Amino acid sequence: MYSAEWCGDCRRSKRLLDLLKVDYHLIDVESDASAAQKVIEINGGFRSIPVIVFHDGSHLTEPSDNVLKQKLLALSII
Repeated sequence: MYSAEWCGDCRRSKRLLDLLKVDYHLIDVESDASAAQKVIEINGGFRSIPVIVFHDGSHLTEPSDNVLKQKLLALSII
């Protein structure tokens, strides 16, 4: 998950993943310039976070809890 500590949506997504006991790797876009650039690349020029990248190569940007949960179910992660 590409995120930043100041990001409320990032904190919300992390809370849901923690609640559902889903393992994830956090990449701080504030301390990693290449990660910040990757977010811009993924989002077609926008710096929107969180960006959650899944094992199948798909991603979600700023997902609601419901959308994130549905994606996790669809990928049989939960």
